[in-house]
Order: sequence, then structure tokens, then C-alpha cells
Amino acid sequence: MTSAYPKRLDALTDQVRALAVELGEWPSRNQVMKRCKVGAPKATTALAALRASGFTPADHAVTEATRTHAPALDQPAPEVAPVRRLHSVPVESDQPAPEAAEPAAVEPVPVAGNTVPMAVTGEGPAGDSTPPVVEVEPVAPAPTTTPTTAPTPVRRGARPRPWPLLLIAAGAFVAIWGGWVGLGEMTGFGPIRLLPGIADDFVVNSAITLPLGVEAYAAYALRVWLSGATRSARARSFAQWSAIGALVLGALGQVAYHLMEAYGVKVAPWWITTFVSCLPVVVLGCGAALNHLLRDQDDAEVTR
Repeated sequence: MTSAYPKRLDALTDQVRALAVELGEWPSRNQVMKRCKVGAPKATTALAALRASGFTPADHAVTEATRTHAPALDQPAPEVAPVRRLHSVPVESDQPAPEAAEPAAVEPVPVAGNTVPMAVTGEGPAGDSTPPVVEVEPVAPAPTTTPTTAPTPVRRGARPRPWPLLLIAAGAFVAIWGGWVGLGEMTGFGPIRLLPGIADDFVVNSAITLPLGVEAYAAYALRVWLSGATRSARARSFAQWSAIGALVLGALGQVAYHLMEAYGVKVAPWWITTFVSCLPVVVLGCGAALNHLLRDQDDAEVTR
């Protein structure tokens, strides 16, 4: 009796058998189509014919020495024992699988330096092969304390008492006052009525304007010049030269008075009278100019 299947289908069935032996299980239709390069109907027919023949892939175990390649599409299958590759089969056991060991808690170990303690979590040797997860907890650095020492008090010497200056000023006041008043009387300064017709008895000696104007301005200009509170460079420069000029002028006035007094001169020469009579006006102008310069901050000095 001849086979009902054509010879081409028999060769295809042999190729499917070899593929099943190689895989160790029944191949899918797509695997047969890809391996044997046939269409879906022929792949389905070949699988059905192989199953109908009673073939079972698991019953055809072979060793590595008897392994052969599947026949080509255009050649009939060789008359050799079917070959398949070995594969691992899970073995069922009645014993329950050992439970995974609990992860051991690792206490952080203090390490000198800038390292931080780490807590390691993960499966033990009996668990899976997943690498353990390392959790890093930031640790605040320990506060550093610097030894504080109490500052050593600086001993400062006591300021000199100002009372010797009062004695010096008292002696200078008497000499300067007397010299300017005497020079004023020699140059035409004398008693005048400030409020004639109103208070005829209110009489003032105009010679006192000389020491009040010249010497008081000299002291004021000296303070502006030497004081650190002066911020205007122009005011400081003006105070410097005007203070020096006022002191020199005061000294010349004292010299002139004592010379004329020593020689018995009762009336000063005209040029001395002219110069002395202008002093109150000059002193007033210098004082007003210095006051305006102190208010001018356009050229203020840069203090460091």
C-alpha cells in the first residue's frame, strides 16, 4: 500500500521531527514555518501528521555523540537516530523549599574621617542573587568648638587733667586782654554809648572788641583745623592758614603795644591806627567764611 501523502510532505514531516527532537518539545507553527521555510497550511499539516504517527519528543533522548543536523529542505532525511539537545527539567520534590533567611541587620560602624554609617539590606545566601541595596544615611557633622579665651583688658593711662590749661589760659587772658585794650585806646578805641537817647548811662569801652575778636577767632580756627570732625578739605585748609595768621597778628599787636608803652607814646602812628581799626571787620569776615565752608560737603574728605 502506498502512502497517501506526497513525497514532499514526508520530507517536511522528517524536518519537523528533527526540529522537535532538537527543541525537546513540540515546535509551534511559526517555528516550523521559519525553520522549514514553508507556508502556514503545510506547517499545520506536517505537525498534524507527526502527531498522528504517535511521535513524542520527550521519548527520543540522545547523547552528544549521536547529535546530527536537520536535513536540508531539498534533501531527504538521513537514516539516523533522531537527535535532540539536552535541556534542564525542573524536578518536583515533596520537601518544601527552604524559606529565605531574614536579612541581618548591620549596625553602623563609626569610621574616622568624612565617612557616614551605612545600613545594608538584601537577601542572604539562601535568597535570590539580587545584589544588596545600600542605604546611606547622612550624618550631621559634629559641631566643632573652639576654645574661647576672655579678651585681655587693655590698660589705658589716665587722661591728663585739664586744670593746668586753665592756669595757662588765665595768665594769657590777662596779658592779651590788657595789651589789646591798651593798644585800642592808643588807636582811638574808648568808651562809647551803645544806646544814645535810650540808655545814656550804658557805656562800653570799644577796645574790648579787639581781644574778643582776634583771639577768639584764633582759638576757633585752631579747633576746626585740628579736629577730626572736619570733613571739608577747603574748610580745614582755610582754618589752618587763618588760625596761623590770627596768632601772628595777635603777637604783633602785643609787640606794638609794649613798644609804644615803653617809649611813652600816647597816640599810635596813623598806619597802626588804620590797621587796628580794620581788625573787627576782617575777623568777622573770616569767621563767616569758615562757617560757610564747614557746611559745604561737596569736597568732603574720604575717611578710612
